[in-house]
Amino acid sequence: MFPRAAVAAAGLLVLTLVGGCGDSPAAERVSILPRGAAATPFPVPPSSLPPTPSPWGGSAGPSATMPARPDLASSLAVPMATAAPLAGTGPPRFFVSARVPIARFSERSKTPIGTPVPPSVNDARTGRFIAAVPLPPGIESSWKLAAAAPDNRTFLLSGTCGQESGVRFFRVRLDENGRPGTPELVPDSGGCVPGTLPVLTLSHDGTRFAFADTLVGGTIVSVVEIATGARRDWFAGNIPVTGLSWAPDGRRIAVAVHNWGLGVMDLAAPGPDLLASTRLVRPMKGFPLESVAYTPDGGFLIYSAGHDIERIPVGGGTPVVLARLSPPKNASLTIRFDLDGTGRYLLYTHDWRLYRADLHDGSTSSVPVETGDLPLGGQTPDAAW
Repeated sequence: MFPRAAVAAAGLLVLTLVGGCGDSPAAERVSILPRGAAATPFPVPPSSLPPTPSPWGGSAGPSATMPARPDLASSLAVPMATAAPLAGTGPPRFFVSARVPIARFSERSKTPIGTPVPPSVNDARTGRFIAAVPLPPGIESSWKLAAAAPDNRTFLLSGTCGQESGVRFFRVRLDENGRPGTPELVPDSGGCVPGTLPVLTLSHDGTRFAFADTLVGGTIVSVVEIATGARRDWFAGNIPVTGLSWAPDGRRIAVAVHNWGLGVMDLAAPGPDLLASTRLVRPMKGFPLESVAYTPDGGFLIYSAGHDIERIPVGGGTPVVLARLSPPKNASLTIRFDLDGTGRYLLYTHDWRLYRADLHDGSTSSVPVETGDLPLGGQTPDAAW
């Protein structure tokens, strides 16, 4: 049985993913701009600038008007992920879709009833359903958080905690045919997390992951070691984090923060203040920032600003527009995407279709997100590859 909060969230969650090509499965194109095309008229500070100050000014702590910060975990001594990366070798062959429980309302009740669903593996070229991902013991249903390593075989997924209110995480590896192996549940690192923000990133070596979440008192960013469940938290104040991406060297994480901008977080920096540990790369101006991803060489950040896909050097500079997507009229103002391990192919989902954009030649295509024999309906899933 599902906690009411999780089922209600599944039923009422606002869709923020958008389709860049409409609902037609036919291949189209997006606008690919020249390399020198400026995304915005403002220059961005170079990397020589000092870290951005805390949102409440220096290290004095939150002001009287700020909520008391939540308890922060600090059991992970080394948050960096520096083992050999799981490198991408070509265009993605698979994607994993992360669904939420299907909320259904009976005629005589205002309380939704949740139908559990597992994550699923699909063919990236056709959308064909390949297999359901088995859930670990104690996990009743898939949840919306999913991330992939660059190899297109290693995935970090999430699931509801049964009677508890929140989610836990597990890792799964696919074989060469896309069949999932036995899921590895991340040891409990202080109980279920709320799972309210769809923000998750897996390190390139597959040993650690980072997520953002909203707790009583503000927003946190957490790094968790998969093998042990050890965790370290950073506090972001009363501002939501909208995107995270692990650097290829495992020592930094790119962070998109609402009403602040895009920055690079140093995992070796002391203290639990997120923005004090983060160097501003692109200030927030114009359209809202959403997803962010490192290029495979670690030299650039690719991110969404409204419906534009932009790129900026990690050290700062003037951003350029890589592509301008044309979503349906009913789409959100922002795009949540996932970038494959080669840095060339971008995916996003809308209305039960997966849209793929080639950032090199501008071609796009879309395929249905097939569900096989799994229950139909519910919210369009998030996806990763």
